[in-house]
Amino acid sequence: MASNPGSDAALGTQISMHLGSPRVKKLSLTEQEVFYMNCRAAYLTIFKSSLENIISKDQLYLALQHAGRNPSQKTINKYWTPQTAKLNFDDFCIILSKEEPTSKAELLKSFKQLDVNDDGSILHSDLYKYLTKRGEKMTQEEVNAVINLADVNADGKFDYIKFCELYMTTSEQCLKTTLERLEADRKLRRQQFGSHMEGSPERDQSPAPKQSPRIIRKDDQETFANKGDTSHSLLSTTRKFKTSVSFTITMSANSNQDSKLTEPNLKDWQCAQSKGCFFLEEDGEVISHQYKMHIPQRSVLYLTIKPLNLSQIEGKCSPWLSVDTALYILKENEDQAEPQLMCFTELQNREVFGWTGELGPGIYWLIPSTTGCRLRKEIKPVTEEAQLVYRDETGELFLTSEFRSTLSEIFEVIDLDGNGLISLEEYNFFELRTSGEKCDEDAWAVCRENFDTKKNELTKQGFMDLHLMEANDREGDPLDLWVTLHSMGYNKALQLTEACPFIINIYAEKCKPKIKAVHMEACSGQLERAICKSVLDRSDAKVMDGYENIIVHTCNYDTWITSIIENKSDDKVIIHINNELSKNCVNNRGLNIFAVEVAPRSTMVCQHVMPLNEQQEWIYYCVYSLIS
Repeated sequence: MASNPGSDAALGTQISMHLGSPRVKKLSLTEQEVFYMNCRAAYLTIFKSSLENIISKDQLYLALQHAGRNPSQKTINKYWTPQTAKLNFDDFCIILSKEEPTSKAELLKSFKQLDVNDDGSILHSDLYKYLTKRGEKMTQEEVNAVINLADVNADGKFDYIKFCELYMTTSEQCLKTTLERLEADRKLRRQQFGSHMEGSPERDQSPAPKQSPRIIRKDDQETFANKGDTSHSLLSTTRKFKTSVSFTITMSANSNQDSKLTEPNLKDWQCAQSKGCFFLEEDGEVISHQYKMHIPQRSVLYLTIKPLNLSQIEGKCSPWLSVDTALYILKENEDQAEPQLMCFTELQNREVFGWTGELGPGIYWLIPSTTGCRLRKEIKPVTEEAQLVYRDETGELFLTSEFRSTLSEIFEVIDLDGNGLISLEEYNFFELRTSGEKCDEDAWAVCRENFDTKKNELTKQGFMDLHLMEANDREGDPLDLWVTLHSMGYNKALQLTEACPFIINIYAEKCKPKIKAVHMEACSGQLERAICKSVLDRSDAKVMDGYENIIVHTCNYDTWITSIIENKSDDKVIIHINNELSKNCVNNRGLNIFAVEVAPRSTMVCQHVMPLNEQQEWIYYCVYSLIS
């Protein structure tokens, strides 16, 4: 065979990404074992060890290709967002479980669409035009590489039947070779080290889901052991606490009534407004818009944040209105590296959280926050997928009424200034969320030429037509549309379950305030420091007995309780947290028992706690124990 097998497999994947349609299926236990070994085989064709991390989009793309997947750029961007620094082997396994390998039948079906003579071949001119003009566009050099494959090209035609056979055979051979090498290595290790190697973490039969940093679960025995002394598991270690402190707080039903938000007389006050959204990531992390506020002169302000009701049915409320929201206000200072926390919206009136007070002139950061107690991953996944597009009797493609209604909701969310139009800046927040890339001025000019716009901004009809064009580009395949919907927090039934839109209102008595969205980032870093500062200023603090450098702070905000751990020592510490005796409570970790690692000379948010049922009394009882 004249061509390079590895290169044939890569080229086949790249071509098929123009037309492929991956599906997700449930695996039985036996299939799961095979799946895991295939994951390792693909991973180890790129890396020396499954302990190495994927550190770039290119590495992720290559690893998925070696696993026989069909990664379009949009698919890559779905898993490698602007906030992604690395992915580990477990993350890779999760991605592969969602992206099904390309089958020979799918490849043949895709190429057959271009076979005008139905003779198993495609003219080079047609192939070149398609691969460079549609879908994930290939470069001229990449197309030439396909056309120059001697085994599948002759007389100016591309024999796609032979190519599909070559692609599948090459992929299977590459996988078989790698699995044989893994089996040989395993036998060699067993001969050298004995049968105890069979239980090594490398042979876990199912990949663990990605977890939030610094959290150690009760059942993570191997993970915990790998971080330190491998002779002790977490469960045995937790029975040897060095010291403990406990907190008990009893909260009455509707305990927030004492801290009720009172709206001042806003007559003649000037207002600024912006919308935004909390998005829940795969690992439970929350992403949201962040803002800058300009106050031209000293004034009394009234700031509020609340979930945005998108229900189009009169009298019906959106289900996410119960999600708690907060807004932290930080002042920019030229002589300070970090913005200074001024206040936050801790008072509540139903779903509205607010603050009233005086602020001087200047630029302020507005950092939205939610505890994560009520914005949670969906427990019961929806199995039946909603229909997004359909064809009429003439074969013309249309968006379904359900999908149009969902797009209308999305339009309302991304229309941050609420003027009924989408500007380039607003559209780019949407693009960053759904594809990880921005739309430049030239692309926006093309968009304005082809879709309905007003004052250089996209109308709702233009937004609908843009998605209809995307569906037509995929010949009616809704794959890319689903990537967009999942990125925006919608499930298969077109229910918004993993996002919470919100709206911010700023009223100023003596001046015109301004607000502008400037980032969309993880709710960490600057926000965590602000939360820690707010807790330190008013918390109930307890020092670990015999360890005066380790302090647990707990703050009761009436609506929720936040605890932070302060480590003033020069060594990292691991704190075990037990909430089992709490009643009618839910925390943002989703676990009653867990452990956290606190870096030297640092302070971290340990947990937020809220009532499961606000109409009933809730009791917070938590024991914090020092492990090491």
